[in-house]
Amino acid sequence: MINVFIGLLGVLISTNQPGGASHLSAQTNGITVSVIDTNDPVQKEYQKLVDDDEAALAEVDQWITENREFAAKGAAAPNADLNRRIRERFDPVRKAYEEFISRHPAHSKARVAFASFLGDIGDEDEEQTQLEKALELEKKDPAIYNNLANIYGHHGPVTNAFDFYQKAIDLNPLEPVYYHNFGTTVFLFRVDAREYYGITEQQVFDKALALYDKGLKLDPTDFPLASDVAQTYYGIKPNRTEDALRAWTNALSVAHDEIEREGVYAHFARIKLHDGRFAEARAHLNAITNAAYDDLKNRLTRNLDEAEKKARETNAAPVSPAQGTNAASNAPASTKPPTAKIEDGK
Repeated sequence: MINVFIGLLGVLISTNQPGGASHLSAQTNGITVSVIDTNDPVQKEYQKLVDDDEAALAEVDQWITENREFAAKGAAAPNADLNRRIRERFDPVRKAYEEFISRHPAHSKARVAFASFLGDIGDEDEEQTQLEKALELEKKDPAIYNNLANIYGHHGPVTNAFDFYQKAIDLNPLEPVYYHNFGTTVFLFRVDAREYYGITEQQVFDKALALYDKGLKLDPTDFPLASDVAQTYYGIKPNRTEDALRAWTNALSVAHDEIEREGVYAHFARIKLHDGRFAEARAHLNAITNAAYDDLKNRLTRNLDEAEKKARETNAAPVSPAQGTNAASNAPASTKPPTAKIEDGK
């Protein structure tokens, strides 16, 4: 059985065709919206489909948001109950799409809209089927290439994802989501990208960051993209600490609410802990008050306490030769301090 709740929280972002639903991601799709001929009964029926789709997704999005808020207060509904409620809300929407497409199999926009809906509820197999049929009907819709690339990124071949994201960008270079998805896939599949493009690992990092940068220039207020850019630095070696802090500062500037802001504080704390800036790290942790972050805050605080303790031991004054004599060898004990090992902020 499909876990709808998890399906709605997919890693990559799907976009819709012109006139389609927003599908929870709240992304500015940057695609010119086609004018619907209100005198065409087929187009009117199609528009009602996407309107109903959008309404259902918006309602479910609200349920998830409310449940997250309840979870912060220790009163969340069980996932099984929420999943059942979501399925019951989505079932008639799915049935309406299936009936429309059975009567109008050549309607490519309906197939793309249905595919996006299927992706949101976690049915990627049927989503891919609908997108492949849509591509047979319409070769120049960038959303089809982007959404198929998302699937290839999940299930392979990854090189198809690289090709299809590039095709989507070629068809519509003003859509920030395409750069976001492409950058994420390049970063996640670094070995494949290195081999496919014939570049070094550092150049792969730079390629992913350049794609992210293009997306941010098109939509500077996109917090999910800004935070993905910042998180990329965790995987880059050697560390680019100052670049990472600048990226998180940018994400903080476009955060929408206190939950997002406090999440950024946690990242500031983690990076500065690793950089030995303990007082700053503790100040960031003290700024986190939302109960949703209690476990993360506690783990980071323990790591910070341990790191500070090791740093104090490292900086302790050496013992005198008389006190430090090794009785077994009659040689002076070493006064070299131990290496301070800071654990990852897990």
